[in-house]
Amino acid sequence: MEENNSKKLRRRSTNINVNSAEFKKAGYWLVDQIAALFEEMDTRPLTTIKSGEEIANLLQQKAQFGEDGQPLQTLIEGTTEFLTTNSLYNGHPGFMGYITSSPAPLGVLADMLAAAVNPNVGASTLSPAATQMERQAIQWIAEFIGYPSDAGIMVSGGNMANFVGFVAGMRAKLGLDIRSTGLINTDKSPVVYTSRETHTWIQKAMDLFGLGTDQIRWIGTDEHRQMNLEELDQTIKEDLRNNKNPIMIIGTAGSVSMGVLDPLAEIYKISQKHRLWFHIDGAYGGFAASLPELQDQFAGFAMADSIAVDPHKWLYAPLEVGCTLVKNAQYLTDAFSYHPPYYQFSNTEVNFVDYGLQNSRGFRALKVWLSLQHLGINGYRQLIREDIALASYAYQLFDADPALEVVSNYLSITTFRYVPLHLKDRDDEHTLNYLNKLNQTLLSRLNHSQELFLSNAIDQGRFLLRMCIVNFRTTTEVLDKIPGLVKKYGTEVEQEMQLTS
Repeated sequence: MEENNSKKLRRRSTNINVNSAEFKKAGYWLVDQIAALFEEMDTRPLTTIKSGEEIANLLQQKAQFGEDGQPLQTLIEGTTEFLTTNSLYNGHPGFMGYITSSPAPLGVLADMLAAAVNPNVGASTLSPAATQMERQAIQWIAEFIGYPSDAGIMVSGGNMANFVGFVAGMRAKLGLDIRSTGLINTDKSPVVYTSRETHTWIQKAMDLFGLGTDQIRWIGTDEHRQMNLEELDQTIKEDLRNNKNPIMIIGTAGSVSMGVLDPLAEIYKISQKHRLWFHIDGAYGGFAASLPELQDQFAGFAMADSIAVDPHKWLYAPLEVGCTLVKNAQYLTDAFSYHPPYYQFSNTEVNFVDYGLQNSRGFRALKVWLSLQHLGINGYRQLIREDIALASYAYQLFDADPALEVVSNYLSITTFRYVPLHLKDRDDEHTLNYLNKLNQTLLSRLNHSQELFLSNAIDQGRFLLRMCIVNFRTTTEVLDKIPGLVKKYGTEVEQEMQLTS
């Protein structure tokens, strides 16, 4: 009986290993559909108007997980139709919400190739080519932004990239004993300093890695929305007097709300003065450090102990890929490396399992490695310049319209709000609340228009419309339509609000 079963297993019985002809048919068909999607992106609806519940009901009708499987071609065609008609397209020229870039077509092909080879880029022996390609891509990124990095690692995005730098800094400042004894045996509470504009990843990091969110020192901003240096220095001195343990300052190179760069050079000096780890969250703006004309704004950038950047933001890589860079590889191995007996990996090779939180790791670096070569330094610089120029163009365009009030323009982010002409000169609290509700409702209306997608910012109590351009399909032609759309839907919303008041 066992012999008969063994003979049967000389040939597997399921259809998981698709034959070449069937794979080619499905693959060629899918590539044709993706090419058409890219070609038609300008004319497609930006997003679906269906609710999540409606989409879930459709999915229940279309998708089946039963006793028997279904044909490959049927599944590919049905899934493509469902996904392309029920999604938001961040590659649409009208998408300017949050900081998700339009995906480069080469990156789409790279992800397919990476999935086909399927290397586990946790250990060099499991990914001999992929490991070296990731190392090379990391070094190219460091060179591109002018950061003297000895090592780094590709991760899923901004949160994870910042987490890696954070843990490296925490270990470096608290000592390696903390890995075994834990924070409970520290005699002074470790504290971390950051601007009130910092992304919420810092709260997650302080929570998840045991320091606690109460140990964040939220430093206020000055009139330029940059970290207040005097307040930073005084807060550190006060904590030292109160027997606290300052360990880290986090600077921001391109705040998520408005795109502001902190005064990095001055923050570095303060970090040196108090012997603190200096980490920069450059997930959004870090790649703009590559522009020669912005070097004054990025002064101090290269002095950080660790930096986080996101290729799926301003390198236009498909989701998901972030990157952490550090000055010294030892910072990463001190924070993350363990060598159990079941890891029979070479100690003379780079094994990314020693550099970050993951053991098994996909080959997310391939799309970055290919695209860096495809566009080159000058190609990427030009794209970033164009995004910044478009945001500046939008600021000037909106500023010329009496119904729009522009508030800020940093890097490729512009913020503004709709203000009906009869409310233009009023600044009382009642008007502020009314305009906040008006613009909040307006944002929802715009984002369901299928033509434009923005996000929001809050500044001095004002609810603002926020556009962030990291989109190689966006042009001045697209921006020229925005004032008309804002006023059209803004007028509708105001009329509705007056009727219900």
